[in-house]
Amino acid sequence: MLAAGANTPTLRDFGYDPFWLIALKTVGVFALLVVIVLLMIWWERRLIGFMQARPGPNRTGPAGLLQSLMDGIKLAFKEEVIPKMADKPVYWIAPVIIAFPAFMAFAVIPIGPMVSIFGTRTPLQLTDTPVGVLVILACASVGAYGILLAGWSSGSSYPLIGGLRSTAQIISYEIAMGLSIVCVFLWAGTMSTSEIVYAQTERPWFFLLLPVSAILYLIAMVGETNRAPFDLAEAESELVGGFHTEYSSMKFAMFFLAEYVNMVTVSALATTMFFGGWRAPFPFNLFDWANEGWWPMLWWLGKTCLLLSGFIWLRAALPRFRYDQFMAFGWKFMIPVALVWTTFMMFIRTAMYDNGDKMPMWGWIAIGIFTVLVLASVASYVMRAKPEIDNINANPAFPIPPMNLVVPPSGRAGGTSQRGRVSARRGRPALASKESTDG
Repeated sequence: MLAAGANTPTLRDFGYDPFWLIALKTVGVFALLVVIVLLMIWWERRLIGFMQARPGPNRTGPAGLLQSLMDGIKLAFKEEVIPKMADKPVYWIAPVIIAFPAFMAFAVIPIGPMVSIFGTRTPLQLTDTPVGVLVILACASVGAYGILLAGWSSGSSYPLIGGLRSTAQIISYEIAMGLSIVCVFLWAGTMSTSEIVYAQTERPWFFLLLPVSAILYLIAMVGETNRAPFDLAEAESELVGGFHTEYSSMKFAMFFLAEYVNMVTVSALATTMFFGGWRAPFPFNLFDWANEGWWPMLWWLGKTCLLLSGFIWLRAALPRFRYDQFMAFGWKFMIPVALVWTTFMMFIRTAMYDNGDKMPMWGWIAIGIFTVLVLASVASYVMRAKPEIDNINANPAFPIPPMNLVVPPSGRAGGTSQRGRVSARRGRPALASKESTDG
């Protein structure tokens, strides 16, 4: 067990709250997530509008701040259309399976230190366990069931394909995400989220100690949440809307809500594991008041919102990956790099034990070289010439349409078009086809 000051919560500080305080913190976490989601949708529209030289929402409320709320009210009163071929019990429960774990995962996220609420000292965190990070990963895994069931229960081919795509994507990038945070457990000596935050008080933030882990996690969290450029579960040009094509009204709103709550959760987890959690950044950390009381919640919100803005920037700046490129990047690049990096850090951690728990100089040099190699590999993959020709016609069993969109000439004999033959059968003179006219 890590030793901590009176202001820093550890596992020993949980499990003593009265029932009314647990209920109050539960409602507070739920309200916080809903408010962040509403503001996140508004900020996404405003920021993308700024990047595309257009105003974005600016009619409902001051600066359009109430636009997200009005959209939610509109969805609640929209007509609900249920397909006749849908498996209704599964069709109804699938949005719940997606939305409920998204909220549950946030229960172990530390938002601040020990504070006094109506005279009772309590941590600004709903609960914590010795395997708090695994609780978040487990909740994210359960959400994959809801996506698959939503696509299957709709009774349509396109949602089924979208559900399968999304499930394969989530499973693939969950592996990379899990491997990327193993090194955090090695450095912190625990999987408790509150104690991971405390472990970054005596050492630099883990983003500086474990840069490759942070980079892999930041990439994996975008793929895990089905966000652009990894939003292959939707792929509007191919699958209309993905696994939720046949959903409407409040059920569609629950999918939408779960997506943004998951974005907040993975961003908050990144803040917890790599960016000091609720700890104040430099130069505010030089003052004692910055890490006491309710101020740390402000630092936590700032870091989390900065990561959420990164989601928006990626959506506005990058085109969507092709599905085979996306899956190959996860399995052939991220997972092998995470395995090699984890093995490499085990050797360095062992050397630190023999060096008085201090990083040897060769360790810093090796980490820097490894990080540069990983960044160069990612850049060379993203910026390579003509990525659209990768795997084209590599497998003749899966024909690919012509890239120049030129329709091949008709193989019908006689030079008479289909329109001409239909006209002749109806007793009207057939129109001369283009081939016969040119002849």
